[in-house]
Amino acid sequence: MLRREFIAGLGCVAVWPVVAHAQQAGEMFRIGVLMSLAADDPEAQARVAAFRKELQQLGWVEGRNVRIDTRWGAGNADDARKYAAELVALAPNVILASGGTVVGTLLQATRTVPIVFTQIADPVGGGLVASLAKPGGNATGFTAFEYGMSGKWLELLKEIAPGVTRAAVLRDPAIAQGIGQFGAIQLAAPSLGLERSWLRARRSRFCRWFTSRCVGSRFQRSSQGHAAHGKQ
Repeated sequence: MLRREFIAGLGCVAVWPVVAHAQQAGEMFRIGVLMSLAADDPEAQARVAAFRKELQQLGWVEGRNVRIDTRWGAGNADDARKYAAELVALAPNVILASGGTVVGTLLQATRTVPIVFTQIADPVGGGLVASLAKPGGNATGFTAFEYGMSGKWLELLKEIAPGVTRAAVLRDPAIAQGIGQFGAIQLAAPSLGLERSWLRARRSRFCRWFTSRCVGSRFQRSSQGHAAHGKQ
């Protein structure tokens, strides 16, 4: 199964109980979708298409018994806040949120509309839910991976370049869900003989930083941050 279809399936599984209740009541169900990516992003379009396909297979056809309102944050915090307010104002039965930059924004906009999230690395560390077992509040969803794996990135870096002694980790401050990841990196660094530095960097500035500081160096990248090292 393709990754995007798997993600869409997870979203449908979480949304389904609310959808089923609306179906029993015979009402038009309304779903809000807030994506962190841009509308013209091929991967984002594929994910939304897969989500619609899964809903249709469950008997929910857009325009017949369900309406889907989609907004695209495109990595812009101001747009995300605007679209979150728009979706909440439409009074949807549930909102599907994809990406760490939009979930917190939605929670600021509503504490009553159910929110189902995907593509989140550390929802507990990011303050989105109380715990994985009992999320509480109006948000629930699926994590992208176990953030303890982040320490393995440094191990891999050390295997690739044993002589490395310093590692720089770039973090987008707009993504609060990176706390657990960077904690795992911090714990792993001393045992590997690595000195780590934390650098605040927004995505729009990463390319300029990389060009001016890291040309000729190797680097490892994740969706939440970047680990880079220079040749020693």
